[in-house]
Amino acid sequence: MRMLLILWALALAGCGGRVEPQVQYVRVEVPVQVPCRAPEVAVPPWASAGLRKADSLEVKVRALLAELRQRAGYEKQLQAAVAACQ
Repeated sequence: MRMLLILWALALAGCGGRVEPQVQYVRVEVPVQVPCRAPEVAVPPWASAGLRKADSLEVKVRALLAELRQRAGYEKQLQAAVAACQ
């Protein structure tokens, strides 16, 4: 009987010291798609577009070399537009 009384007292003591659970906020970062707002890159008028068959070889080579520089600049603009969206 005494043992039962002790167990009952211990059980009541355990319930009396109950602590309310604490609310804890957790920040979860989830990637969300957003539309890209990069400016549109205009295609430049290529230097070789105006070449004719009758043009000299020097004129054709100069136009093609100029177009290489144009394309390099155009590609950098495109890369910058893509990088702005990432």
